[in-house]
Formats: sequence, C-alpha cells, structure tokens
Amino acid sequence: MATNAPRDIYYAVWITFFILGLGSLLPWNFFMTATMYFTSRLKDPLIDGNGTAVNGTTIGTLESIFNNVMTLSSMVPMLIFSCLNSFIQQRIPQKLRISGSLAAILVVFLLTAVLVKVEMAPLTFFCLTIIKIICINSFGAIFQGSLYGLAGLLPVSYTTPIVSGEGIAGTVAAVCMICALATGAALQDSAVGYFITACVVILLAILSYLALPSIEFFQYYMESNRPRTSTDQENKWNKPDVVISCSEEEDKPDVSVLAIFKQIWVVAMSMCFIFTITIGTFPAVTVDVQSTIADGGAWDTYFIPVACFLLFNVMDTVGKTLTGICKWPGADSIWLPILVGVRVVFVPLFMLCNVQPRHYLPVWFGHDSWYILFIILFAFSNGYLASLCMCFAPKMVAPHEAETAGAVMVFFVSLGLTLGSAFSFAFRAMI
Repeated sequence: MATNAPRDIYYAVWITFFILGLGSLLPWNFFMTATMYFTSRLKDPLIDGNGTAVNGTTIGTLESIFNNVMTLSSMVPMLIFSCLNSFIQQRIPQKLRISGSLAAILVVFLLTAVLVKVEMAPLTFFCLTIIKIICINSFGAIFQGSLYGLAGLLPVSYTTPIVSGEGIAGTVAAVCMICALATGAALQDSAVGYFITACVVILLAILSYLALPSIEFFQYYMESNRPRTSTDQENKWNKPDVVISCSEEEDKPDVSVLAIFKQIWVVAMSMCFIFTITIGTFPAVTVDVQSTIADGGAWDTYFIPVACFLLFNVMDTVGKTLTGICKWPGADSIWLPILVGVRVVFVPLFMLCNVQPRHYLPVWFGHDSWYILFIILFAFSNGYLASLCMCFAPKMVAPHEAETAGAVMVFFVSLGLTLGSAFSFAFRAMI
C-alpha cells in the first residue's frame, strides 16, 4: 500500500499537522504567559498591599487564589473531556470535532482580547476568566484527541509535526515573555498582543485543516483506512443475505476502548508517568530556583525566563523533533518503560538545587550550571519519550481503531498532568 502512495508534495500535509500542533497549545501557553495581567485585574481597590480591608480585617483576595484555581479549572475539564472524547469520537464526525473545537476556542480568545479594554469588578472578571479557562481546556482536549487520532491514520512520522508544533508553542510563548520583560511593555498591551496572536494562529489552524481533504496524499490514506471500499459496497448486493448482514457490520466495526487500552497500556501508562514527573517539578519547583552567580544583575531578572522556561521549551522541542529521525527504543522494547521510570531521579535533583525559600533539604547543586544541565536533560527526555509514545500508540492497533487510540493517549496525558499538578504541592512542601 505504501509503495503506491502519492508523495506529500511540498510537505503540505506535514506542514498542516505542524500548524495544527502549534494551534493546539500556543493559545493556552499565551493564556498562562498573561498570568500577571489577570492577577493585576483581580486586585481589590478596597484592599491594601498586605491584603487588609479598609476596616482592618485581613481577608483572602481573588488575586492570591487565582493560580491555584486556574490549575484546577484547567486540569479537571481536560481530564474529563479527554475521557469523554474516547467515546464521543465514535458518534460525532471528525470534522465537527476538530473544526468546531477550534472555532469555539477562537471565540473565547476573541472575547478575552476584547475584555482587556473593558472595565469590570474583580469578582465578575474572575468568574468570566475561570469560565473561559474551562472552555479552552474542554474544547482543547477534544481537539487534541481527535488530532492525534487523525495523525494515526497516516504514516507514523506524521505524529512528529504535531508534537514539534506543540513544543514550538511553548518556545514562542517563552520568547514573548522575555521580549515583554526587555521592552518594559505594559501588562495590558502585552496581553492584547498575546491574545490577538493566539487568534491568528487558531484561524490559520482552521483554514489549514479545511484544506487537508483537497491534498491527494491525505485523500489516499483516508481512503486506505476505511473499513470498506466502494467496490465492496457495490458487490455486497450480489451476496447471500447472511453475508450482507456480516458486511454491514464490517462497514461500521465496533471499537472497544478497553480492548484498545489492553494493546497500548504500556505506552499509555508511560505517557502518564512522563507528565506526572514533568508537571510535578516544572514549574512548581524549578521556577523557585535562584541564581547563585547573578548578584542582582540582569541575569537575575532573566535567569528563570531563560534558564527555566525558554531552555525547557527549546530542549523539549528538540526531543520531540528528533523522533522524526530516530525511534529508539521500539514500542515493544523493555527499555522504553525503563527510561521513562528513570526520569523520577529529576525530582530529588531539582529539590537539591538552590530552591528558595527552603526549610528541610540542603542545597547540593547550588551553581547555576547544575540547574541548567538538569533542565536540558529533563526537557529533552520529556519531549523525546512523550513523542515516542504518542507515535507508537496509533500503530499498535487496527487502522479503524487509530483515532480512538489517539484519544486514549490524550486522556493519559491529561491524567499525567492532573497527577503532576497534585504532586507538585507535595514536592514543593518537602523542600
């Protein structure tokens, strides 16, 4: 079948999947990058800088709880809808799931950009923001699951552009954060730039997806992975009734999520563990590491944006992109779960860096170079191993089960993110 396949002329399909990968995470990365903008609008004018009300009573502020609530309201809907997507993808057309989810996220970001210039009470702004977070992550989970399932119908190398696009999304957001710091741009102006850029990327992703069916390479693999061909459909009328009944069931084969999980459980659990370790330490622990050589200079200002966020995203992208060239270890190799498990060593390594404030553990790796080395290995292994698992899963099942396998993998990504968020509180408290 592959020998008769048309060429991906000008790498049009590869580039399209890269854009779709970029569109899947860039909007949310920009949303998180604008955290300072959101917290600045949640300051209650009746409360002073110490959180004390005008009558002298100390109370909690929306500003102080925003980050925790944002994490909860992003992870829980993502987990729920990733799970639901494994089932609804069999009932809702793929085109509606992908283009509809992107359109919904586009509307949310357009609204977010408009609201930058609209004055409102902190509580109202807080509620609207949380609702937007829930919507972005709910539709984002459906989109990601459907996208990986779609890529699973193509050659295995076509999962790589998706994960590369996701990696570039984090890098772009980190660069924009550094540029905003360097230029001293106002929070509102930076936020408008983030949200408008996100809207442009989402719109580009929608247009790219709608153009996919017109590409011969894409058409070939979609037709090749159909349960029946048109010739089979015509021939069934010449067969006995009992055979016709059988053929009709083959037209729409049953897809069992449990049966698929039994085939891909090693890579699925590996994916979950990868993100549990990654999110458990990044950024909850890594963001509190302080430079020991900056001495109050410019490096002190840019240390975390560059050494933590930018370096992590660059090396994560390098790891993801490398899977387009090298896919070792294989899906059935014992080395894959072993390498995934070994990543747990990064938890104590980062804890023993110069994380401040600290109360219990000593500092063993105080110099900045240790921290930078750990970030490089940590990010590269995250990108490479996660990309491997995501590439392997759709190819471990039958072609008509590939989309569901992709949705199952996204669920385990979401589960890993949720578990990692929960463990991050414990890891930080242990320091």
